Amino acid sequence: MSKIPVHPVNTPLPAGPYTHAIIAGDYIFVSGQTPEKPGTDELVEGGIKEQTRQVLEHIKTILATAGCTMDDVVKVNAYLADINDFSGYNEVYKEYFSRPYPARLTVQSANPSNALVEIDVIAYRPANKG
Repeated sequence: MSKIPVHPVNTPLPAGPYTHAIIAGDYIFVSGQTPEKPGTDELVEGGIKEQTRQVLEHIKTILATAGCTMDDVVKVNAYLADINDFSGYNEVYKEYFSRPYPARLTVQSANPSNALVEIDVIAYRPANKG
């Protein structure tokens, strides 16, 4: 099986030795995304809602580059700096995903960029989709 890297424009450069996403077979594995402003390494201003929205916009862009949409997401892993931000995160999450919602894990976890949220996803993309 080959691995095809996905390198979208208008998303922050990876902060380390990883790729934004990898297409492997019928799946796209999107690396953890944090809420930097496009083209910078600066976090967006605001709280959990603004940061969640920015992260999900990055993911949406990455998936579009790979020929997918948010509807193709089957698994979401979310890491909140403070689990008390769950309701704000969840409010924005529901703007990007619809029923049947993807399988999901949400945990409290610090991340090196001091972001309030980091999210990675797995999307299903049949090989003949594009």
